[in-house]
Amino acid sequence: MSSKRQTALITGAGSGIGRAIALALAAAGLDVASADINLDAAEAVTKSVEQLGVSGLALQADVGDVGEINLMVASVVEKFGKLDVIVNNAGVTRAADIMDLSENDWDWIHRVNSKGVFFCLQAAARQMIAQADGGLPGGRIINMGSIAGRGFIATSNAAYAASKGAVISMTKTAAQQLGHHGITVNAICPGITRTPIVDEIIATRAKDRGLSEAEIMLDFAKDVPIKRINEPEDIAAMAVFLASPGARNITGQSYNVDGGLITS
Repeated sequence: MSSKRQTALITGAGSGIGRAIALALAAAGLDVASADINLDAAEAVTKSVEQLGVSGLALQADVGDVGEINLMVASVVEKFGKLDVIVNNAGVTRAADIMDLSENDWDWIHRVNSKGVFFCLQAAARQMIAQADGGLPGGRIINMGSIAGRGFIATSNAAYAASKGAVISMTKTAAQQLGHHGITVNAICPGITRTPIVDEIIATRAKDRGLSEAEIMLDFAKDVPIKRINEPEDIAAMAVFLASPGARNITGQSYNVDGGLITS
């Protein structure tokens, strides 16, 4: 990373992939704002971030609420003076067959996964554009997609797949429209990753199928060419790269991190 201290904001940073990204960016030398709907979780991550020798900030934010998004970004700028990197990671889902999904499920999932990502992207870009006008570089926007948005057969549900397809599409358009401001926009599309949300899905499917959770885990991994599912740190490594100077000419892309499960 650059020797000049950068500032990153991660949503959904309280656990799982978000927590791993917060710690990885801190280890790479960035100051890190950790936002989560659970403030206690965000504060715990911030303590770990500060132990790595950088400055941290814990924020409570519901990314389905545009007012809270704007306050979140303003709080980061108030603390650090700028925003260089945002990782729009917050997301929700549940295991459900297409015929079992309700309107409430659709609204809940899209409120966070697609609306939340868009308005976080927009608020961050607004700040990054202001910084560019002041002579500073643009910024890096990293969205959390999923191989569910690419047609992964074992997705948790169809509404989730649709929300992640939206993230992949908006990443391309945002990259095209924000590039002249020096802002890059990319997405990471994780495959099956061992997080608290996935643990809930595993437990649900084990109960529904009359199998053990260990058997469901083996079923998840059997079609992965390298025979292992992701750990959160695998996704964090890609986020660190996309935030680094080495990715300065990469934009509008959505990268699968899935052990070869999806090849398109």
